Amino acid sequence: MRVVVDLTKCQGYAQCAFLAPASFQMQGDEALMYDPAPDDDQRERVTRAAAACPVQAIQIDRLSVQDMPPIEVQERPSRIVIVGASLAGLRAAEALREEGFTGSLTLIDGEDCEPYDRPPLSKQALSGRVPPHATTLPHRSDLDATWRLGVAATGLDLAGRRVSLADGSSVPFDRLLITTGVRARPWHDPVEAALDGMFVLRTRDDAQRLHGRLAAIAPYGAAAHLRTEPPPATEPGGHDGPAPRVLVIGAGFAGSEVASTCRSMGLDVTVAEAAATPLAGALGGVIGAVAADLQREHGVDLRCGVTVEAIEGDPDGRVRRAYLSDGTQVDVAVVVAALGGVRNVEWLRDSGLAVGPWGLACDAGCRAFDANGLVLDDVFVAGDVARAPNAMFGYQFLALEHWGNAVAQAEVAAHNMVSDESDRWPHLHMPSFWSLQFGTNIKAVGVPTFADEVVVTQGSVEQRRFAAAYGYKGRLTAAVTFDHARWLPFYARLIEQAAPFPPRFTTVDQPETMVPVPADVPDPKFLARDATVVVTGHSPSSRSATFVRGPR
Repeated sequence: MRVVVDLTKCQGYAQCAFLAPASFQMQGDEALMYDPAPDDDQRERVTRAAAACPVQAIQIDRLSVQDMPPIEVQERPSRIVIVGASLAGLRAAEALREEGFTGSLTLIDGEDCEPYDRPPLSKQALSGRVPPHATTLPHRSDLDATWRLGVAATGLDLAGRRVSLADGSSVPFDRLLITTGVRARPWHDPVEAALDGMFVLRTRDDAQRLHGRLAAIAPYGAAAHLRTEPPPATEPGGHDGPAPRVLVIGAGFAGSEVASTCRSMGLDVTVAEAAATPLAGALGGVIGAVAADLQREHGVDLRCGVTVEAIEGDPDGRVRRAYLSDGTQVDVAVVVAALGGVRNVEWLRDSGLAVGPWGLACDAGCRAFDANGLVLDDVFVAGDVARAPNAMFGYQFLALEHWGNAVAQAEVAAHNMVSDESDRWPHLHMPSFWSLQFGTNIKAVGVPTFADEVVVTQGSVEQRRFAAAYGYKGRLTAAVTFDHARWLPFYARLIEQAAPFPPRFTTVDQPETMVPVPADVPDPKFLARDATVVVTGHSPSSRSATFVRGPR
């Protein structure tokens, strides 16, 4: 039995935790932890929990294609190849079958395992709640697809319509979908990166190795996060004296979640972040300062404005000490480099596509651009590797490494691959993302960095339960909540409607003084930031963008 929860939808009502407590647990006020592979004896409970979810965020063993209503089939390509069998690739494959595509379908991926869910790797899997191999995504058993797993794509011949593979073979296509995603950015020094105790976290194998090391050094053993009292001194895994220290380099979402999990296991943690606050690149410095307080309240030794200059190993090649730019040094047993991702585009370098470090450019219909800026009708892009224009945010080409964006973009790409020009959909997905750290559920809609001001609109920052709205030139562009996620759909609708900023409500309580302050976001790297639109419609087939001129 396989389960996945769309945490962009989840609003913490906890019905699932009441109905299937062995499979779903609440952490803090809103954050949900779940078992992605519950035992079959839990099937009835989990099914009831999924049915009771008020926002229908729980997916279980997806329906077969035969259970879908029939769709009128146009003239279709006969061979579709998907390079990247991850969340986006899998969802696109399912959507193609749902669209009525009956031709040859091939999925290619360098990893030798079925598609799996990555968000649990820094949480449930890293802490030991579930094994990393249990994060396999639920999918249809009747995809009728050829799986080429464990063999990476190495090149693309656009003229010949063939994908070259690492084993020397090639696969022909009529339509190609590229969903190769990103990989963890490695530590810059190869010698230091090879030390025993240096880790990155992106794949299931990464999570397995890192969990094994953390469990071995945790002061109360591998299950420390489940304890309410310390174990006896004689218990295996227990230690006398201070716990070995973990150094996390980078306080983005991944680094902050790793630090949170390490603290839940009883480990001492130092976090080194080059920016002035954690999460500054995603949420700006104002809300990042709240995240900084949250980390320190939970015992993290947070060093902001600090970089790691060198990692030293002992004579046996194990990590021993880190030297920081503030002149201090830290004795460490484990180092986790959480430095963001590198988009997997090297195999496309000589393909003639518009590809670079920021990803593979495509239009709003997910069609790839070639190096001349021309749109291709036979190559499509989706997921983390895609860089697409977003109508609601100045038509910036945004590369969004978000779970919900990967799913939505894959569905649009699949539809457009097998549809006539007159029936194609635009990708107008509202960006949304979440992070569970230190028992707090942080969620966002919109693009917080597309803003010049921010203001707390509901709740209390001191209590770590609030909503903050972001604006740019008098327009609402994003909202972020700490344990206040049930309001996010409301803010999402306001963003789509190009609502004024700061937002004023008459039906809910707001702070007595609501004065916007500079959002302290990273410097913009784009020339134009003023275009804004209203998004109409509710389904992909009816949604469209309408220009709005001037502030309302």
